[in-house]
Amino acid sequence: MRALKILFVSSEVEPFVKVGGLADMVGALPIELAKLGHEVRIVCPAYGSVKRVGGWHALPRPLGVDVGPSAQWARTWETVLPGTAVPAYFLENHDHFARPEVYTGPWGAFEDNDLRFAFLCRGALALCQQLDWIPDVAHGHDWPTGLLPVMLNTTLRDTPLGRTASVFTIHNLEHQGYAPARVVDFARLPRGEFLRDGIESGGMVNQLKAGLWHATKLTTVSPTYAKEILTPGGGFGLDGVLRFRAGDLLGILNGIDDESWDPARDRALPSNYSAADLHGKARCKAALQRRFGLEENPVVPLYGVVSRLVAQKGLDLLAEALPAVLDRMAIQLVLLGSGDVRLENSFSWAARAYRGRCGAQIGFDGKLARLIQAGSDIFLMPSRAEPCGLTQMYAMRYGTLPLVHATGGLVDTVENFAEGQGRGTGFVFHAATAGALADTIGWACATYYDRPLEFAGLQRRAMAQDFSWRQSAGHYVDLYRWAVESRTGTYPA
Repeated sequence: MRALKILFVSSEVEPFVKVGGLADMVGALPIELAKLGHEVRIVCPAYGSVKRVGGWHALPRPLGVDVGPSAQWARTWETVLPGTAVPAYFLENHDHFARPEVYTGPWGAFEDNDLRFAFLCRGALALCQQLDWIPDVAHGHDWPTGLLPVMLNTTLRDTPLGRTASVFTIHNLEHQGYAPARVVDFARLPRGEFLRDGIESGGMVNQLKAGLWHATKLTTVSPTYAKEILTPGGGFGLDGVLRFRAGDLLGILNGIDDESWDPARDRALPSNYSAADLHGKARCKAALQRRFGLEENPVVPLYGVVSRLVAQKGLDLLAEALPAVLDRMAIQLVLLGSGDVRLENSFSWAARAYRGRCGAQIGFDGKLARLIQAGSDIFLMPSRAEPCGLTQMYAMRYGTLPLVHATGGLVDTVENFAEGQGRGTGFVFHAATAGALADTIGWACATYYDRPLEFAGLQRRAMAQDFSWRQSAGHYVDLYRWAVESRTGTYPA
């Protein structure tokens, strides 16, 4: 089958600019697609905070972008994803992208985010025309690129880009990008698109909804999350649209960079190790205990947390359960994260009240996050909702057993321990309550102490899981070909 030309348009891309897991996907999936022989290019804004990793050069011609009452302009910077030949283009425009923040400012949401990302969508497509490179598929990510499929379906339908199929990935349905109706004129879209059965919602433009209506095919980041968002409880008001488009929706599990996240080669660790020899993991545990001022005890189970401290992540459940857990169980716990001030205060209090058994660092430290993944015995992820989740995959890669709530991608990646049956890669609880979480922490604790051979078997199975992007990339190629066939009536063989 012939190679495809695939355009990625995103508000984030690792390692240049990152707010969340979206950046990891956009920085990793194109590399795997390129290894499969496809031609992939990425377009992203050149924010004031963008990291100019590697060699950058400006294209000689300014880029005209058809937005607003008269054309606006951008300077285009070209580089490649580090260590690859995958081109990445960054659009520089002082009015829209000069400030360092990606989405929000110190006083809340910017009032011009709609205009900024409409500029990105139109600019990415204009760049394809300027380079005389017409993609088979344009792949947009979350609400900042929601207008991209609308442009391909309307004002660009009778241009060479009119045959370009669109794929739109939902990373988190909760964030929908509501905007004033002015963005319709700014993006030069037909006013007739501002309909309830279209891009309108509550008198405003819903940019995520625009992508859901107009994209050729839809994806989200795990199979279970693809089912959850079809329900009123998980659809955040868009479940009706998603049920209408369900025949075009696929859940494809995100992957991880298994070369970077490899305990045998991770330079951030004080000692490396593998599934065949876990001695280095014991040394990492001792280093983690010293780092948080805990008793350096090799036989006590150590629980780790690396997370945003917000209700979605279920950290309020842990804060509620923690005093009883620490009073009744012989365990240790370390936490790294920031977010809700009340949760920050709760975990800081616990670290003081249970000094030597509980430690907390408010903030983020990438090297410390890796040490927690490696040095912990059990990794806590009590998320109420988790579209995919990556940290549970990192944990398993490092032989640390995830303890998770049964939701989203956590269901798809963690197999619940079945005592005496040689099955499982972690511990799963189903009710999003502090009591259920505490009971499962107790179950994991009992397994650690009373069933050491089974606990070791869980570790070996967890470390043997393949969560690389290689498998997911193959699924995306199949989806891209399906999208092109839907768009053009011809399968790209």
